[in-house]
This record gives sequence, structure tokens and C-alpha cells, in this order.
Amino acid sequence: MAVTPLYKLFADQLAASIRDGVLRPGERIASVRIASQQHKVSVTTVVRAYELLESRGIIESHPQSGYFVREQAQPAEKPAPRTARQDNPAWQQSTEVDVSRLVLATLKTIQQDGTVPLGSPYPNPALFPSQRVAQYAGKITRNASQSSVFDDLPPGHPDLLRQIARRYLENGLKVDPEEIVITVGATEAINLCLQAVAKPGDTIAVETPTFYAMLHAIERLGMRALEIPTDPERGIDVGALEEMMKTQPVAACMVMPNFQNPLGFQMPDAEKERLVRLAERHEMPVIENAVYGELYYGNAHPSSLKNYDREGLVLHCSSFSKSLTSAYRIGWAMPGRYRAQVEKLKFLNTLATPTVPQRAIAEYLTQGGFERHLRRVRRAFAQQRDLMRHFVLRFFPEGTRVSEPQGGYVLWVELPSAVDAMELYRRCLALGITVAPGRIFAATNRYGHFIRLNYSYPWSREIEQALKLVGKLVEELAS
Repeated sequence: MAVTPLYKLFADQLAASIRDGVLRPGERIASVRIASQQHKVSVTTVVRAYELLESRGIIESHPQSGYFVREQAQPAEKPAPRTARQDNPAWQQSTEVDVSRLVLATLKTIQQDGTVPLGSPYPNPALFPSQRVAQYAGKITRNASQSSVFDDLPPGHPDLLRQIARRYLENGLKVDPEEIVITVGATEAINLCLQAVAKPGDTIAVETPTFYAMLHAIERLGMRALEIPTDPERGIDVGALEEMMKTQPVAACMVMPNFQNPLGFQMPDAEKERLVRLAERHEMPVIENAVYGELYYGNAHPSSLKNYDREGLVLHCSSFSKSLTSAYRIGWAMPGRYRAQVEKLKFLNTLATPTVPQRAIAEYLTQGGFERHLRRVRRAFAQQRDLMRHFVLRFFPEGTRVSEPQGGYVLWVELPSAVDAMELYRRCLALGITVAPGRIFAATNRYGHFIRLNYSYPWSREIEQALKLVGKLVEELAS
């Protein structure tokens, strides 16, 4: 049995005293030296305990003054963002998709140098072992004479296929390496899978709000989106989907059951199985975007729709871009009964995925350390989620609602209804701060007063001050 470090025990003891009201918000706590003497622990133990409590947003340091109990928010009193009502007839119509220009324009400004990246869709690259993966890539490149031109062809390099299958096995899902097709990121995997199961003009069911890459795929292929009401804690409303399928044909369904972007929920296992059984009854393919599956905050890896797939109708897509390195854009698809078609489309669309990054990632996975890296990232994201929620609820006006992600690194925020998120986005940008406006997460303007925030970057005074400014702007727009 693992022994809890002394500094964590001390931190938990102090946190309990704060929670019980022994120490109140704004009160100064004992200095490092005095705490060391009082509790008969080393100065190092106290310092590490205080750092841990500060990272959790429980205490804060004041230069030249010491440590103080931070004023705590009361998240339980703040409900999650509201979702669509199933009985609204407007939700039962499929829609042509035209969001790519807005998303592209927004992403270009979000990535401007010098801005506070609250609107970034990407995790903090400093968390990735990119240098180590690059070293493997450099070594492979220097020995390029050992490679064959045929190594690039679909389905992908055998070493990487085997390592991906092994990773799934470690997480409780038996996968045949021959089922996997390597792609240029998860975006290509999603596009290939959608192209394999539907044609222009078809209707595709999606969650709402949904990740804009899913909408891009529908738009690119000339299809229509049918937005299904989605609970911020349980995921897509399977009953609503079934009802809508009675009145119009649905060619396929695209979902993110684990740590969906932007809501962050983990769909309960019973609902995952219910969705797959519905798909079986109607012979409806389901494209599963699983890019955030490794970024869970719980004690066990979540199940995927693929765990319940008996008929090969689930087309599972994922990548290493959000969990290991975004530099090489290596993704994959496990398309079930559509594997041959996806492999053919991969060859026709982009011919191949470069071998060097495939082999470099395979080498990293072979050498070990991936799980240790993921534990560190998950721990950081969970702590930073709590901080971001705390400060949004502290600095934003009454009427603000926030999600409580169970994984990933983004927070979905519902602002007072009078706020125009696009105007907020423009005003923030003028101050060197980025936010992601809710408009880009739906085929129609359903989320005009919502924003998405990225909390993957280490907490800093710069981020805290940026959130204060955003909160002030929200208050101005709300009034």
C-alpha cells in the first residue's frame, strides 16, 4: 500500500481546519518557520504543503506578508449551464452547416503572440515530453536508410499499431492491431470515418454544443447537422435522438462521450451502452471522438462506446495530440466493419501518414513513462479546473453558470443572457486576452451568451488578472 507523503497529510489537516471554520477567509496562517516548530515537521514539509494548498486555491501568498486563507467560492450554489429543451420544435430540424470561416477567423486571433490564451483549443505544450519524442525522431531520421517507402502506406507502421493496441488492452479493451488505421490527427480520422458512412445531403446527429471539428467534417462533405439536446453532466439525450429518428432519416451520429469539448462530461456507462444498442437497432454508424479519453480525473480509465460495440458500428477516433505531443499530429481510427473503406479513403485522400513521427511515438511508448506523464498532467488539470471555476464564479456577475468537467482542460461558461459573447471576444482581444465564443460550437447561433475557457496553463497572477478583466467586461455587457 502506498504511504501518503507527510506534506500531503499536513496539507489535508490544514485544509480541514479551514473547511471547519477554525481558520477563516482573509486570516493569516502560521509562517513556515513557526508551523515547522508547532507541528514538529521540517521546513521543507511545510513549504511543500503550502505550495499544494496554494495550487488548490485554498490559501494564497502575499509578498512580504506571508500566507493567508483565500476567500472561497461556493460552487454547489451555482448550477451548471442550461441545455436545450427537447420539446422545442426548432431543435427537431436538421441544419446546413457554415461555421468554418468564423472558426478560422477566431482561431487565428486566439493564437496571436502575447495574448493570455484562455480561448486556446490546445493544451499547454510545456506539459508534453516533446523534446524526448523529438530525440527519437532525430535518431530515426539519421538512420533513414533503414526505412522503406512502403512504411508510410496505410494502415500505418506496425510498431505504432501494436503499441496503440497494447495501450487499449491495458485500459480493458481488446483491440486487434489490424483494425487500426493511422491518420494525420483525429481530425482526419473523423473526416474519413464520416465519408465512409454517409454521403452529401445526409443528416448527421450531433451533440449540442459540440466540438467545431465535428461540424467542419459535416460542412466539408455537404451534409446536414441534427443537433440533439445534451446534458452538461450526462451527455447526449439518447431518448431525444430516438424520437427524432422516427421523423427523419439519420445517416450517422457523431459524439464525444468522454470529456466532451466544450462541456467536459463523462457519459455514464449505461447511457453509452444505450446509445450503442439504439445504433444496432437502426443500423446507424456512430463516430466516437475519443481524443480526451486519457485525460480523466477519476481513478480509472473511462469506458468507450467501443466497449459495447457488438456489430462493428462504432467508428472510434483518437490521437496523441491532446495527451502526448501535438507537434506531429498522429491520430488513428478503429472503424469496425468500415475499416476497409476507411483505409481506402485514407490512401485516396492523403496517401499516407509520415513514418518518422509514427516510429518516434512508438519508441516513446515502448520505453515507458507514458502513464507517469499522464498522471502528472491529469493532476495538474484537475487542480487548475478547480481554480478556474473558483475564480470565474468569484469575478463574474450573478447569473453566470459553469460546467464541472470530469476530464480534459476546458470550461464551458454560460453568461447572463444579455451578454453578446462575440462582442466580449472582441473586447477581450483588444486587451490581449482570448476567449472562445460559444457561437462556434453549434451549427446555429444557439450559444450567443456562452464562452469556453482553457485552464491547461499553470495558474499565475497574469491569468488571475485576465479573468478579473473578463469578469468586468461581462458585467458591463450584462448591464
